[in-house]
Amino acid sequence: MDVQLSEEQIRTLAFYLWEQDGSPEGRADEYWEKARQQLSSGSDSESSADDKTTGFGEEPDAALDRPLAE
Repeated sequence: MDVQLSEEQIRTLAFYLWEQDGSPEGRADEYWEKARQQLSSGSDSESSADDKTTGFGEEPDAALDRPLAE
């Protein structure tokens, strides 16, 4: 099944990956592409033991205690 990725899904994962890597400046395109690839590969990224996004999106309320980036 071919699932259409939304811009918001990609943006959310890209931001998460960017934060996990220490919020490096000037690499937005790199994180956007990395997020797009992970989301489009589907089960490939979920099965990886080194995947930093394991569990990503499962508990959205957990992010409510975290301050928003400016």
